[in-house]
Amino acid sequence: MKNIVYFDLETQKSADEVGGWGNIIRMGMSVAVTYSTARGEYTIYGEKQVDDLLRELQRADLVVGFNNLRFDYEVLHGYTSMDLTQLPTLDMLVDLTATLNHRLSLDSIASATFGVEKTAEGLQAIRWYKEGKLAEIAEYCCYDVKITKLVHEYGLQNKQLFYENRFGKKLNVAVNW
Repeated sequence: MKNIVYFDLETQKSADEVGGWGNIIRMGMSVAVTYSTARGEYTIYGEKQVDDLLRELQRADLVVGFNNLRFDYEVLHGYTSMDLTQLPTLDMLVDLTATLNHRLSLDSIASATFGVEKTAEGLQAIRWYKEGKLAEIAEYCCYDVKITKLVHEYGLQNKQLFYENRFGKKLNVAVNW
């Protein structure tokens, strides 16, 4: 069985706190979550388990995320000398941006395709980290991984996704995953 690992992480610091988006590597991981199709389960990682997370990503037949090449992997580069961009990866944001010539949010896809929305956003997760609320971050991150998995599976099965444009109009985009 092919092991697809769906993946997302949250950070300890915002772009403003590390001197801008050019310093993602300095944001620090607060919590990461994966879902492995081979195991059929979610795994939650704290910063102390980052080596276990890296091993799981390395063992995957495919890592699927949303903005994982530019963001999540860059955060993890603060913990390893390994070039994570060499892993077999589908970054759905990169793929969709190449097709549409503009960026979409995971929320706009989830809302238009499934009628669900994210439960929080990244800056809230950073506030939770500063308050020591790691369980809240883990729950939010698990939900994001679940949405990522649903979006990918829907695209695989239907060869298209729906999204809402900035005017609230529901549109579709073809995908070839």
